[in-house]
Amino acid sequence: MNTIQLQSIDDCSISTIPVARCADGNGTLTPLFFSDHVLDIARAKAICAKCALRVSCLDEALEREEPWGVWGGELLSGGRIVAHKRPGGRPPKRPRPPIIVNELGVVDPNETIDRVAV
Repeated sequence: MNTIQLQSIDDCSISTIPVARCADGNGTLTPLFFSDHVLDIARAKAICAKCALRVSCLDEALEREEPWGVWGGELLSGGRIVAHKRPGGRPPKRPRPPIIVNELGVVDPNETIDRVAV
């Protein structure tokens, strides 16, 4: 969860430059940000929500008119922000309950967490 990278400017000083949370250096998160699956898109948005570069990332993606993907915590399609991606297939007869997603995946809102007092 490194969000700041230290780079030396000269022999006497160090500058802190924010690093995007999605830039893991290996490209392992790239499929998550360009997926067609609703849960992957929600996870990508959750990762972006805590990023220091979220606003600039979104602004630059809109300026470049990125064709698709999650940029700056928003889903882009055709260079524009879309509210949500419809899953493939026929829509359900009854609305599905909202899915709560964090960076690690689906969170069960009914799950109780036992906390031990120290």
